[in-house]
Amino acid sequence: MVDQFKKRMKKTMVWGLGTTLLVSCSGTAKQQSEEKSNPNVIIILADDIGYGDLSCNGEPTIHTPNVDRLAKSGVRFTDAHAVAATSTPSRYSLLTGQYAWRRNDTGIATGDAGMVIRPEQTTIADMFRQAGYATGAVGKWHLGLGDTQGSQDWNGFITPGPTDIGFDYSYIMAATGDRVPCVYVENQRVVNLDPNDPIAVSYKEPFPGEPLGKDHPEMLYVLKPSLNHGHDQAIVNGVSRIGYMKGGKQALWVDENIADSITRNAVKFIEEHHDRPFFLYFATNDIHVPRVPHPRFAGKSGMGPRGDAILEFDWSVGQIMTALEKQGIAENTLIILSSDNGPVVDDGYQDQAVELLGDHRPWGPFRGGKYSIFEAGTRVPFVVSWPAQVKQAVSDALVSQIDLFASLCKLIGQDIPAGSAPDSRDQLNTLLGKDRKGREYIVEQAGSLSVSNGEWKYIAPSNGAAYNRLTNTELGNHKEEQLYNLHKDIGEKENLALHHPEIVKQFQEILESERSR
Repeated sequence: MVDQFKKRMKKTMVWGLGTTLLVSCSGTAKQQSEEKSNPNVIIILADDIGYGDLSCNGEPTIHTPNVDRLAKSGVRFTDAHAVAATSTPSRYSLLTGQYAWRRNDTGIATGDAGMVIRPEQTTIADMFRQAGYATGAVGKWHLGLGDTQGSQDWNGFITPGPTDIGFDYSYIMAATGDRVPCVYVENQRVVNLDPNDPIAVSYKEPFPGEPLGKDHPEMLYVLKPSLNHGHDQAIVNGVSRIGYMKGGKQALWVDENIADSITRNAVKFIEEHHDRPFFLYFATNDIHVPRVPHPRFAGKSGMGPRGDAILEFDWSVGQIMTALEKQGIAENTLIILSSDNGPVVDDGYQDQAVELLGDHRPWGPFRGGKYSIFEAGTRVPFVVSWPAQVKQAVSDALVSQIDLFASLCKLIGQDIPAGSAPDSRDQLNTLLGKDRKGREYIVEQAGSLSVSNGEWKYIAPSNGAAYNRLTNTELGNHKEEQLYNLHKDIGEKENLALHHPEIVKQFQEILESERSR
């Protein structure tokens, strides 16, 4: 603990010195000119939205006009990937430039998890802050808060938190929509907390007298859980969640207002920092379960709450674009829109997502989905828009979110400190549409590891389950090696590992090299 404290203090002192130097030079005409030319950067990260969930990717069953408009102003990528097929490891990798599988504590975080990204680590937000940017994180977090699991002071200042990893401002959901505590945390304090009604959270034992979903289904007036998914514990606003919670009644969110709340705070951040370069990490709750879209979207998609939540996400994107236009900074703002992993239809609540899906294909032409090592687990929507610099295009370049760290550092002229972002590579020209090849290969994680060069994909052997019956998803795990030709077999149906041992060997060597670094 003492060593960690020293590292944090060292990081704070370095930042303080950097700030002093920036302030001392702020009066120079040269720096003012440079600051004005630096683009604002916004990462819009959807939750569980699949490649086929957006109309810009060719899906005719849904209409997402704001995302379409964004895609028409920039580069839409067809072979872009999250690093992992679930939330926490995917977000960890994006923000740190390090593969989550290099650590054994980056799995799906509980609501009372300690900070997965440690304060002594350098994040992409640190780099923007060092460059003089205002930095903000708004929306779903799911990367832990506090030092260790269960040690958070939910009724006071929660530390460490986003400020310790580079974010000047934060307005976040502590974990995710289906996990307690169901409160917003602004600058590391719970919003609207009544000190006379303190919060208590547990992921071990229920609190006496607090009703649980499994015992009181009559209290679940908004959504009921699917069988055996585990969403049958603490009841918050008519929905039972994972984990146990008591108190904090005044601070509890209302699910149908989540998108409005986090979008409003993202817009507020833009308005308050429009006159200087800013970096905004805007992570929406849509379309993660429990899906309870605002009434103005309810019934509009024809596909139930899941489809309506997609429309709500599109609205959030539109609000961000409108805010930029109102402030006159849309031209010089770089927006990267993507998703943390692939889609899932039934993920724990009875919201008729399966029954009302119809002809809609959230996974597009790919196999698998969220939790899966097959393509639909990590091949995600990906759009880069920067009207001042990027021309409209569709790119088949191989892209990974792991490279956002190094690429954006290149954009703002920052050198990555030694040891930081070890797996991130500069792919700025690819993101801006100037290079149509992209990465030589990508590494993906979901139970097993896979390597793809865009044409061939290798999946390493695994003893994990081949199928998730709860979500009706093929996970892709197999005790034998798998090799697919994605140019000829985008659905990964024919395993060619025995027919091309030389290609298998090449990918084995790549994985061995990556694991040994």
